Parts: sequence; C-alpha cells; structure tokens
Amino acid sequence: MYSEEHLYSIALRECNLIGDINFYKLVRTFGSAKNAWQHTKKEYKRIDGLGYKMVADIGNPIHLKFAEKELKFCEKNNIIINLRHAGELPKLLNECYDAPAILYQKGSFDEKKQKVSIVGTRNMTSYGSHFLNDFFEEIKSCPFISVSGLALGIDKEVHEQSLLKGIPTVGVLAHGFHTIYPSKNRRLSEKIVEEGGTLFTEFNSSRKPDRENFIQRNRIVAGISPATIVVETAFGGGSVSTATFANQYNREVFALPGKITDKQSQGCNQLIFQNKAAAISTVKDLIDSLGIKKPKIKMEELFCHSEINIQLTDSQQLIFTVISDHPQISLDDIIEKTGLPSHKILPTILELELLGKVKSLSGRQFMII
Repeated sequence: MYSEEHLYSIALRECNLIGDINFYKLVRTFGSAKNAWQHTKKEYKRIDGLGYKMVADIGNPIHLKFAEKELKFCEKNNIIINLRHAGELPKLLNECYDAPAILYQKGSFDEKKQKVSIVGTRNMTSYGSHFLNDFFEEIKSCPFISVSGLALGIDKEVHEQSLLKGIPTVGVLAHGFHTIYPSKNRRLSEKIVEEGGTLFTEFNSSRKPDRENFIQRNRIVAGISPATIVVETAFGGGSVSTATFANQYNREVFALPGKITDKQSQGCNQLIFQNKAAAISTVKDLIDSLGIKKPKIKMEELFCHSEINIQLTDSQQLIFTVISDHPQISLDDIIEKTGLPSHKILPTILELELLGKVKSLSGRQFMII
C-alpha cells in the first residue's frame, strides 16, 4: 500500500526547518524525497535560499523511525497518504504555492464534482442557521461537495446539512487522525466517511490540535475549492483568515452581510467593505454566481407518459402476429401464411400503420415497430 517514497517523505517533512515550501524545493531538485534525504546535506548549495543550518537535521535516523511508525499507524487505520510531488493532492489545492507536502486522507474524494468551502463562527446564530438551511434546501439536487473545518457552530451545521441532503462533505482537521477535536464531533466525522465524504489533514499522528494549527488548516479549506462562503464571523475570527487565503489564491469569496450591531456579522461586513468578499443578496443569486448547475430534467419527467393499450380486431391481430413472427415479410408471404387475398390484407396493414404498430419497407415488405 505504501512505498519507500511515502516513508522518506514523512521523515523529510518531520525535519526541523523543512516546511512545505522547502520540502517541495528539495524534491524538485533531487527528484524524490528519498534522494533529497540521502543527498541534500552534501549538495545543499544547489538550492537557492537553503543554508547548512536549514538542512542540518535531514538524515536524522530518529525521523526515519518515526516515519516507519507513522506508516504502520496509517495502514492500521485505513489512511491514504497523498504526496504533492506525486500529483496526488486535490487539483485546485495543488495549485497553491504553499500546498501541503503530505495530505492524509480518510474516505473517498470525487475530484470531478465542484467544491464549495463554507465557513463561519463557532457561535452560530439563528440568522446563520436559517441561511444554511435555505442554501442547502435550494442546492440539494446539484452535484457538488461541501468543504468545512469540522469545528462547532457553522462548520458542524455545514456537514450536518450536507449529510441530511445527501451531499458529500469534506472535513479538514487541525490535528492528526489519532484524535478528533472537538470530541463532540467524533460521530459526525465517522458519518462523513460512511456517507461517501472525506476527512483530510496535513498533520501526522503526533500533532495535537494546537492553536496555530487551525490557521494553517484554513488554507486547505480555502485552497481546495474555487469559492469560499463566509456565513458569520466576528472581527478577527478564524474565518477571516480563510477568506484571506482564498483571496491570495485568486478564488471567489462571498460573505453574508448582517446588521452592523450584530457581533457575528461584523467580520463579514468588514470583508465586504474592504472588497475582499462579494455580498450575498439572495440564495438564488449566490448559487448562480457559484456556477453550480442543477441537473437537467429529462423530457419524460416533464410530461407524463402513459401507454394506451389498443384492442386489435381479429384480422388486425392475425396479420400483426404474422409480421411479428417474420420480420421484413413480403406481401406474397403474408398472403401465403394467412390465406387472405391482397385486397383484404393491404387495408388492414394500413390500419396497423396508422396505429403505429407496423412499418412499410421498400419492395412491399413489412415489419413491426
């Protein structure tokens, strides 16, 4: 299931001073994480911006032992390890300059469906709840995937509304898969995977839900989708950072405006005022702006189709049966098999044609429809 490249990638990313950007520089220079692990300390001068102090921890056997342990953990817990330099990240996320070098995954992820990131405060109000309910009700028949951060409040509501409406949803974690934070969302996280959704994290099993991880997590939420919706957030709320990342990645940002006196709307209003987000006027206009198309209704669904059973006369049934049993039968053969003269057969065939039962072919041949 896992390769040497997975092993050396985890070890390399664990080294001091080797973040996602430097990791990507190394594997592009040396061709693989294994080669970077084995050769960087000798040839670090080949890479602009990397001094000896920055690469000094590469090759440390402690990190390789950790990587071996991490692979066992991932195998035991059915965790997929996506490597950026192997082209395994979600397409839009891979375009981000600071995309994670490694992205751990539980569940399935449909790259073909459009993604919409929806974020907001943990202190959701009835205003935000009503908006999400209206939004998901309007968009439930559309083929898309919702993305959020599996926190309480808006995030939790996004995931739950998605599951309720049969929409796949992605939860991005701020810690490793050894835990779920907040613990209240453990069952929700399991249900996301069970219902065909995905859990992503860039953090290995040693990483706890530390404060700084949540801002780092937000760039994945913003980077994975072409558009981010901020439902409710206060001044300086975490969702503002998600919107900032989305702007940096040249993605669309929408914010739900509210009263200037409502604390949980002040961050959204500020984003709109600073031209960092487009104001949401109506749910319909938002869906149109997102470019998500509802599936086309088939013609037969627009008009009821009822089949009319036509009772054939004895002579019609006789000729219909003969033609049915002998496709492309000629008039002479019909005369022979029925014992009827042509002046009785031809009018009956015309009646069957008008009823849509029989079709005339060249050479006085006939077949049923």
